[in-house]
Amino acid sequence: MADEAEDERGFFGERPVAVSGRTAPKPVEKPHFHGHRDRLRERFEAAGANALADYELLELLLYRSIPRRDTKPLAKALLARFGTLAEVLGATEQALADVAGMGRATALDVKIISAAAARMAFGEIKGREVLSSWDSVLAYCRTSMAFEPREQFRVLFLDKKNALIADEVQQVGTVDHTPVYPREVVARALQHGATAIILVHNHPSGDPTPSKADIDMTRTIIDTARPLGIAVHDHIIVGKKGHASMKGLLLI
Repeated sequence: MADEAEDERGFFGERPVAVSGRTAPKPVEKPHFHGHRDRLRERFEAAGANALADYELLELLLYRSIPRRDTKPLAKALLARFGTLAEVLGATEQALADVAGMGRATALDVKIISAAAARMAFGEIKGREVLSSWDSVLAYCRTSMAFEPREQFRVLFLDKKNALIADEVQQVGTVDHTPVYPREVVARALQHGATAIILVHNHPSGDPTPSKADIDMTRTIIDTARPLGIAVHDHIIVGKKGHASMKGLLLI
């Protein structure tokens, strides 16, 4: 009972109350927002997600966690705090829980949805020839890393047909730096039997522009991998404001 009282998804005042005597309980009126939710669901069912604004889609997602409360104000508060629906899903569990009205249970539910979205994006590139599915690769990288609060260095390992073998986060650093060890990157490529790799990391600042350190580190990995027959196809940097390709920028 104590856990239920502390969970923002249910409220003590909403639980049934025993009625004594012969007086019949008054009928419970349906909360005003239920009709609104029904209309949102009908629009989604009829026309899909494009028929709903971001706050409306988020409102429906939150409703699954908080069925007894009007979730529109909370949806708008989250978008005001983080900016976009993608940034809400990418926010840390702690940051979400800090928003008034969320709590840890609902924050965890949001992160589960975020994880499902990342898993779905990964499914779009797993085992496929990634160079012909480049948009899917970028979508996966953005979903997985763009809104992380700390830098992550990720490696996509490819076979001789450029199909994705594995995806690993090699290092997690600070808000503006991640230590990268070229020999470890190449060693993992050899362990996977990869003949090519794609390097990926995020800039929590939001600006994906490569730094001099990013460029120097990438060239070191290329020089380390080349004698072992491992190609570095690209180094992608993702941020809230987009992405940058070192190959596309002619930096490698």
